[in-house]
Amino acid sequence: MSNRIWISCCALAALWAVATPSFAQEPSGGLSKSEERRRLKELRKELEGPFKKWLDEDVRYIITPDERKAFLQMSTDEEREQFIQGFWLRRDPTPDSLENEYREEHYRRIAYASERYASGIPGWKTDRGRVYIAYGPPDEIESHPSGGMYQRPYNEGGGFTSTFPFEIWRYRWIEGIGSDILLEFVDPTMTGEYRMTMDPSEKDALLYVPGAGLTIAEQMGLADKRDRFTRTDGTRMGTPIGGQQSMRYNQFERLQLYANIQKPPVVKFKDLEAVVDSTIEFNTLPFQVEMSYVRITDSSVLTGITVQLDNQDLMFKQEDGLHKAVVNIYGRITTVTRRVETFFEDTVSINTTPDRLAAEAERSSIYNKPLPLKPGMYRLELVVKDIIGETMSTYRTALKVPEFPDDALGMSTLILADKIERVPTRSLGAGQFVLGASKVRPRITEEFKKDERMGIYMEIYNLGEPEGEDIPDGEINYQIARAGSPGDLLLDVTEDFADIRGASLTQVTIEKLLPLEALHLEPGEYQLTLKVTDRVRNEVLTPTTKFKVI
Repeated sequence: MSNRIWISCCALAALWAVATPSFAQEPSGGLSKSEERRRLKELRKELEGPFKKWLDEDVRYIITPDERKAFLQMSTDEEREQFIQGFWLRRDPTPDSLENEYREEHYRRIAYASERYASGIPGWKTDRGRVYIAYGPPDEIESHPSGGMYQRPYNEGGGFTSTFPFEIWRYRWIEGIGSDILLEFVDPTMTGEYRMTMDPSEKDALLYVPGAGLTIAEQMGLADKRDRFTRTDGTRMGTPIGGQQSMRYNQFERLQLYANIQKPPVVKFKDLEAVVDSTIEFNTLPFQVEMSYVRITDSSVLTGITVQLDNQDLMFKQEDGLHKAVVNIYGRITTVTRRVETFFEDTVSINTTPDRLAAEAERSSIYNKPLPLKPGMYRLELVVKDIIGETMSTYRTALKVPEFPDDALGMSTLILADKIERVPTRSLGAGQFVLGASKVRPRITEEFKKDERMGIYMEIYNLGEPEGEDIPDGEINYQIARAGSPGDLLLDVTEDFADIRGASLTQVTIEKLLPLEALHLEPGEYQLTLKVTDRVRNEVLTPTTKFKVI
């Protein structure tokens, strides 16, 4: 909606009921009317107290109908508390920080509206308070606190009249509604209670006075003031000069904007969030998931969540000469007590030309999200949705983030990768697949062609300190054997820690790219074993993983 629009509040109660439907309007699931009323009565009684205040006052203007419905269906206080935590987290612009700027700003707006717009009723209940709380302060305010003499715009007929107190709020942009939004509030009772209106003539104090407050056309005899009361667009405006009014005065545009302004502010990817909050499983879009754990500090572990999709399962749409597929990914991590620890949401786009579409369909797309977490048990919930094909799948699993104590030999996840390369200095430690100074892209399927190079990445921590030395004393032995025949070694190579670049007592990083062709591996399943020996601590680690040659 690009043109300037005025809005109204003639049927406030009716439209408000449409914008925020109550739980009673939802399907009853086969219950009789009396049983439904009894159940709702019990729910309302159960919600008495802080939860009712939170729902009916604190978030009244920003909670979505789906969220309201979900909240009302919860049966325990623990579920409601978890919902409230997730509600604010979904709106937090910086979920990785301790502060929730959105929540703090929301309660600041409530406090300001309660003080600034009070008029016999609390300020947060007024029309101006509601708009201020939902959308923040306007970019511009035209205020006429005492009313008085006023020259109408030409679109309203021009000429001078006397008005009640009124204000015009202008928003340059409201997401989900449009640009250059004009909202008018009028105080026709002179009590300080400004009401939102969609009829600009409602502020005209001389509207019902014959021969007073005439428009220019009425003064020239080209129109009659009585004509204002025969209009069918819900206003009492005068005939504009030239006879044409801008689209912002169109009754349907005004009604549409009025309905839109009643809605709560938009929430990003709310459809995927609703899927996570439900218990329904969707499995129409196959994908694979892999987790890895790499130490950051003693109390923080970089948890890598990698998602891989086959492009042949996605739908491509032709647009501007290209074929494009779009996937939305939503993930949430909660503690064992169901408290939301963090969440993420991203869009993955795949673009290709028509002549390369067939080849692109044979490939896979991979997404990686690194998240710093404290050691402990968590629950991961994922939703992946193909926007064009409208297919979707969900994934839930437990995350056991390991601890790396200072006094014990430890290691990260052993990662098999199809790419290991150094990253520019400005990208160290940031971005997809970046681990320290390297970009490590996992091969989730653990399948490699005979002519590919298989990447091996692992970090070893807290090696013993040799007396008088700052270089670790130990070695790592690489072994490859056919699965089921561990004694029949096809690769048996040992490397001393002192020969590994950057090796220190704190950490040794293993980064290898093995040319499978040089090993003459036939198609089949194999086992890779790394035997890590710390001669100072006299400790051994033997991480093992399997891979296939195809």
